[in-house]
Amino acid sequence: MAIAVVAHAGPVLGAVGPLRRRLLPRLSGIGASGGVALTFDDGPDPLGTPAVLEALAAFGWTATFFMLGTQVRAYPDIARTVAAAGHEIAVHGDRHRNHLTRTPRGLTNDIRRATDVIAQVTGRAPRWYRPPYGVLSSGTLVAARAVGLQPVLWTAWGKDWNRTSPGAITCTVLRDLREGGTVLLHDSDCTSTAGSWRATARSLPLLAEHVQDRGWDVRTLSQHMAA
Repeated sequence: MAIAVVAHAGPVLGAVGPLRRRLLPRLSGIGASGGVALTFDDGPDPLGTPAVLEALAAFGWTATFFMLGTQVRAYPDIARTVAAAGHEIAVHGDRHRNHLTRTPRGLTNDIRRATDVIAQVTGRAPRWYRPPYGVLSSGTLVAARAVGLQPVLWTAWGKDWNRTSPGAITCTVLRDLREGGTVLLHDSDCTSTAGSWRATARSLPLLAEHVQDRGWDVRTLSQHMAA
């Protein structure tokens, strides 16, 4: 029994940022030099997603949106708007639950449901999968492979799920962000502090200043990982 538990939870070590970036660069979202990938989790959201899309459009940036199946069913028009704006669509699962408490079969069903509804609503076949909380189990890897998705996490995050300031989000991102890295932010507050998306949207112009000073491109994950 103990061996089975360890085998199931073993991949959770992938959540340890420095270790993951060193040993599993592709899982961490380390891609081509010359820029960074920008990703958003937990959408679509009727308030947060439009605010983020407006900020992205101001800089001509395209990003990857990891969507929840429950949110896509609730707000299909917002999901379609993200796709129509040229952004990449990815899968965050159907329900936002920790994978360590779920079976491989349950995870496969969850990811397949999410992938099916996201593809149907947006007209895009997703390529990437990011588990809730960034927690991987052996079942996560089996399920993602069964559905034909590639797991990917991040190298820098803004910890923007709390009620915080745009400046604090930007500083947190920049603490770990390097050329070739992947940024995690959120365009929805469905699993976080109410209204937290406001600071996220307002942090993007601050992040743009630093990215532009470094001469980096901002890309979708597929563009970023192509090399």
